[in-house]
Amino acid sequence: MNQPPRADWRFLLASPWNFLAMGCGSGLSPVAPGTAGSLFGWATWLLLQGLLPTWAWPLLLLVGFAGGVWICERAARALGLHDPAPLVWDEVVAMWLVLWLTQWGVDALTGAHGLLPWPLQLAGFALFRLFDALKPGPVGWADRKLSGGLGIMLDDIVAAVFSLLCLAVGLVGWGFIDMWMHGIRVPA
Repeated sequence: MNQPPRADWRFLLASPWNFLAMGCGSGLSPVAPGTAGSLFGWATWLLLQGLLPTWAWPLLLLVGFAGGVWICERAARALGLHDPAPLVWDEVVAMWLVLWLTQWGVDALTGAHGLLPWPLQLAGFALFRLFDALKPGPVGWADRKLSGGLGIMLDDIVAAVFSLLCLAVGLVGWGFIDMWMHGIRVPA
């Protein structure tokens, strides 16, 4: 009887789809492959920020998600597992979503168009990892109830949405604290 392949360098390099599904090798980390994939997503976001115009990000995220459903489905089926830890394309796309939407929101609020300040990047990363690891409520539901590539991708997108909500609440709260400290009153 044939055993399913192991998620190793041979599997990674067997096809371009496996290579992408495994986050260009970041999913092979022996410790916390999801965190390694998230760090790879953060690094590629930093690289792509300088290369892509703002209007291209929604298209990249849509293609990354739809393509991710397909490549993760193929790789998971080849490995014979529900949601193999080395498949981290879902973390990559989710990190892109968190960082890009946070950047977009900060730009919209401030009128600035620089790189997202590193403390916000770090907060986005930490919140996403927290929600992805703990899988509260809808994140856990998506992880348990949805199968295949859609299930692999969607639980991380839900974790990204939770992260974005926390970042939004934090930014609004910080804005009110900043206004209060500077004596600016909010009109009633």
